[in-house]
Amino acid sequence: MKTAAVPEPRTAAALEARRHRTETALQRVREAITRLRREKAQVSVAAVARRADVSRTFLYDNAEARATVASAMAESGDRRTQLLADQHDEREATWRERALNAEDALKAAQAEILTQRTRIGELLGQIRDLEAEWTEEAIQRITTENTTLKQRVRQLTTDNRTLDERLKAARSNLRFQDRRLADLEAQIVDS
Repeated sequence: MKTAAVPEPRTAAALEARRHRTETALQRVREAITRLRREKAQVSVAAVARRADVSRTFLYDNAEARATVASAMAESGDRRTQLLADQHDEREATWRERALNAEDALKAAQAEILTQRTRIGELLGQIRDLEAEWTEEAIQRITTENTTLKQRVRQLTTDNRTLDERLKAARSNLRFQDRRLADLEAQIVDS
């Protein structure tokens, strides 16, 4: 008779710590919403994230946090706030998607560079080990392959740099959009 698998103590401890961090963050979100209501301040994703000291990503990714913020925003009854929040969500989702795509491409490029460097090292080791036994033709072939691999590494390094710049640009654009949204929210509150 087989028994159910029991998670390792380290895994269970890690899961428990993660659950505890999430619960703590959710509690801070609830408290932030309560404070905003008490102060009669506008409830928005940005305001809740700032007050609760959590990321906007947490508010979007965690279903309970998203529902809590959406409920608080709906209760405020301000249709313009909801419209701005929806527009902000769409813009942020677009920028977040671009940033994630750039990060994925950057990781892939770095992995490819590491693979190429390893391959170059192996080839150089083979050349040193067997150089005396190789014909001029074999040496020429390996030299050509080495040159090709070096060019590929240079290209991948350039691509890596380009992707890194795109990622930085995407993050900069996201920060600009956040500031612009905050300005628009401030204008709406003032009007």
